[in-house]
Amino acid sequence: MRLLGYTRVSTSNQDAQLQLDALLLIGVQKRDVFADVTSGSKAAAARPGMQRLLDYAERGDTVVVWRVDRLGRSLIDVLNTVNGFRDAGINVRSISDGIDPATSTGRLMLNMLATLAEYERELIIERVNAGIAVARGSGTRFGRPISDPAVSSEKLEIVARARASGKTAEQAAQLVGWSRATLYRHQQNHATNFPT
Repeated sequence: MRLLGYTRVSTSNQDAQLQLDALLLIGVQKRDVFADVTSGSKAAAARPGMQRLLDYAERGDTVVVWRVDRLGRSLIDVLNTVNGFRDAGINVRSISDGIDPATSTGRLMLNMLATLAEYERELIIERVNAGIAVARGSGTRFGRPISDPAVSSEKLEIVARARASGKTAEQAAQLVGWSRATLYRHQQNHATNFPT
C-alpha cells in the first residue's frame, strides 16, 4: 500500500508548500505527490495532475490530501472524486478534516459528505425547476421553435419540384435545410400527398 499525495492551488501566485509539508510529514514521498494549479471551476477529473494521479494509483493505495476540498470544486465534485477512488479500491484520507476510511469516524465523515452532496443535488434541481417555472410564467417558450406555415409551404413546394425531377426524399429535403424526417413531419402536418 502506497501513500499518494495530491495538492491543488487556484493560481500560480498561490503556494502549495503548506499542503506539501503536511503530506510529507505523514509519510508521503515527494515523488508520489501530484499537483494542479487550476481554479476550482474545473471538475477534478479534468485536471492534468488529477488525471496523472488516477493513472498512477492502484488498488490498495491511499490518496492523501491536506483538506478534502482540494479534491473538487463543489461538494458533489468532491464526493464524485472520492467515490471514483473508492470504486477503484483506492482509499482517500484528508489530514485536516479527519477523514480516514480506516477509522469509524472517517467512514462516518464520508457518509455525511455523501448525504450533504445528495442534499446539494436536490437543491440544484429545485432551483432549476423554479427557474423554469418563472420563465414559463413570464412567457418564455421551451422546445422547438414554432415554424411559420407560409415558409413551410414554400419549402414543401421546392421539395415537390425536386422530387418530380427525380431527387430522393433525402436530397430534396437537404435543398431546403431539412432532414428527411423533418420533411416527412412537415408533409404530415400539412396533410400534403407528395411522393416519398
